[in-house]
Amino acid sequence: MPTKERIQKVKRVLSLRQPDLRIVLEEVTNTHNASAVVRTCDAAGVLYLDIISSTGEPFPVNEAISTRAEKWLHFSNYRSTEECLNYLKQKGFKIAATCLGEKFIPYTAIDYTQPLAVVFGNESEGISEEARNMADYVIKIPMFGMAQSLNLSVSVGIILYEAMKQRMAKDFHKEKRLSPKEFKSFMKTWLNS
Repeated sequence: MPTKERIQKVKRVLSLRQPDLRIVLEEVTNTHNASAVVRTCDAAGVLYLDIISSTGEPFPVNEAISTRAEKWLHFSNYRSTEECLNYLKQKGFKIAATCLGEKFIPYTAIDYTQPLAVVFGNESEGISEEARNMADYVIKIPMFGMAQSLNLSVSVGIILYEAMKQRMAKDFHKEKRLSPKEFKSFMKTWLNS
């Protein structure tokens, strides 16, 4: 039986979740990076993590790195980029894809207060051409050193905290963003975790 304090903490954290801000990981296989992304998503108030894996392999999470944050996220799995991004677009999400190449806008130039899914690619190749073509925005974190990219989990953190900054400026954390039905369902799940 959960304590009164536990119930209050679950209610408080669920009240801060941002269901219209999602992270999409495309073909990510590095357990360390995947686990760090999970932890960052939880810390930034993300609830939904969309996983694209053409092989159907389970999402690699190391509990020592994630600090068991995966318990507080909802994972959706897809076998293709097209399936995932079409689903999100049908749900009213704009798609922002991170990239290393040309023809991008700075990551700070988009509105993170709209329903948005941000796509991150795998550690060696980045996003697929398909993700780039399906994106409403192609964004990039500026780089000033010899390395051309940041670690995946660092990139997710930078972008999520820009989103959090914009959402806090518009008081998105003042009231529940989950529907009453979602809130009740997650409340039950989280209290039984």
